[in-house]
Amino acid sequence: MLGLFTKKANTLLGIDISSTSVKLLELSRSGSRYKVEAYSVEPLPPNAVVEKNIAELEGVGQALSRVLAKAKSGVKTAAVAVAGSAVITKTIEMEAGLSEDDLENQLKIEADQYIPYPLEEVAIDFEVQGPAPRNPERVEVLLAACRKENVEVREAALALAGLTAKVVDVEAYALERAYGLLEAQLGGGHDELTVAVVDIGATMTTLSVLHNGRTIYTREQLFGGKQLTEEIQRRYGLSVEEAGLAKKQGGLPDDYDSEVLQPFKEAVVQQVSRSLQFFFAAGQFNDVDYILLAGGTASIPDLDRLIQQKIGTQTLVANPFADMALSSKVNAGALASDAPALMIACGLAMRSFD
Repeated sequence: MLGLFTKKANTLLGIDISSTSVKLLELSRSGSRYKVEAYSVEPLPPNAVVEKNIAELEGVGQALSRVLAKAKSGVKTAAVAVAGSAVITKTIEMEAGLSEDDLENQLKIEADQYIPYPLEEVAIDFEVQGPAPRNPERVEVLLAACRKENVEVREAALALAGLTAKVVDVEAYALERAYGLLEAQLGGGHDELTVAVVDIGATMTTLSVLHNGRTIYTREQLFGGKQLTEEIQRRYGLSVEEAGLAKKQGGLPDDYDSEVLQPFKEAVVQQVSRSLQFFFAAGQFNDVDYILLAGGTASIPDLDRLIQQKIGTQTLVANPFADMALSSKVNAGALASDAPALMIACGLAMRSFD
């Protein structure tokens, strides 16, 4: 029987390696509708990934093996991402009509002036964006460059779990791709929307501002859900694992909400507000239409309401799976609570259909 959601040979697992966990997602597609075939999240050993750099290859490889076994996916090829802070991007004008090879050779010559590392240490990719606005004889080319070691360590971690990295993307672009699924939820004319996506991870908060669905600004800062976990540990004398579980599942003393959670939520509001101020100070915008919360911390109850109340901008928790079908082996409740943390994994899994 022909499956409606065909699994092509080019299906890629979206694998997001963050500072505290690895997340795996497999999608299929029928027409314009996606289906979640498999997903899983697995914690990483402490300090295996530090500020988005893989520090302990073995630990990450083992977590990847576990996440793969848990997801019960048969796919062996994957898309992973490097952090925006590890990537240099530049839009360059080039002559129109050059062949792919000529473009590449020309870019390597040009790249030297934009990249502060020896070219043999750098992985380079490019994409023709379209005609240059001021000169139809030329095209705009987006150049992306990253230290080879950042790419190779991710490939090596996947290889330890028997996976092959087919695509190495940039987190900001993966987020942008997943955001495309959320635009419909925002209503109104999508064309002119300016949306701030605030991804609050364990140790890092990333603000990405999208205008017309394109990323126009990103900023990372050291702040995340780990601060809440550490405060729970300190106050209630728990281990990291116990504190992490209690944070998710509850069962903490009565004073937890008022003494620990509320001050942390206020700190998140402050971080979001500060990030937006930096963005407004940087250029032509002094307002955004929506704030979308992503990352594990976005699941904290009522955080969206508090941000909306304090900042005055409509705030939603990101769920890229709202309109997707689910395979029978996917737990809908677990997926819904992990959804905001799966934005990057989702954007990576969508590379299967490019």
